[in-house]
Amino acid sequence: MDIGLKGRKAIVSAASRGLGRACAFSLASEGVDVTIVARHREALEATAAEIRAATGVKVTTVAADVNTADGRNAILAGCPEADILVCNPGVRQVPGDFRGWERDEWLRWWDDHFFSAMDLIRRVTPGMCERRFGRVVSISVSFVKFPQVGFAHSHAARLGLSGAIASIVRELIPHNVTVNSVCPGLFDTEALHTNWHAHAKRLNTTYEAIKEDRLKGCPAGRLADPKECGDLVAYLCSAQAGFITGQNIVNDGGVYQGLF
Repeated sequence: MDIGLKGRKAIVSAASRGLGRACAFSLASEGVDVTIVARHREALEATAAEIRAATGVKVTTVAADVNTADGRNAILAGCPEADILVCNPGVRQVPGDFRGWERDEWLRWWDDHFFSAMDLIRRVTPGMCERRFGRVVSISVSFVKFPQVGFAHSHAARLGLSGAIASIVRELIPHNVTVNSVCPGLFDTEALHTNWHAHAKRLNTTYEAIKEDRLKGCPAGRLADPKECGDLVAYLCSAQAGFITGQNIVNDGGVYQGLF
């Protein structure tokens, strides 16, 4: 199926590895010119070379931290007329004890998981509205639907972002601009394995025990390939998905048991 994205321009943050990399690959495979962002130049350029070789699209690299004002300015300078924005915070979720977090720690997570995305959305959507096409996808986490112990800082900010998105979508959809969140579960990424190692240390158990427990709770019985997230994001950015907006779409192999 031709999803109507050839020649479009996309920004994908935290795209040198993991889910961001998968999103950039999936969009590029549909003919989208991608501006990929990451903090570390070497890994970023390696990913860019792989995307160019595999797809032939134009790939622009911006070595910047999306969670800083200077970083966001550099990103928008690299792609000033984006048709697609994939907001991926690129911050690894490390579990902790909320009783030890002071105000600055809470604000850091709000900066990283809420304000960085909203600032980019605020700045790209006016142009999208003028051009009558825009797709914004926020990479969240399935746990926003059922928060887990140890991640109060992350969940609070991500839920705040979901609420803000729900508040703005009706202003944008008349201009063919949609904003959705994808909420992935257990994807086979470096970030996931780092998280499991941290959880094991915190609970005084082993990585293998954490992995067994997590997979036991997943009806699919496996980790997902990051491409399964990338392709979902590409569809949400498609011409055919213009009627889908304001949604938190869980992609977790059946872990979440709620209806809504």
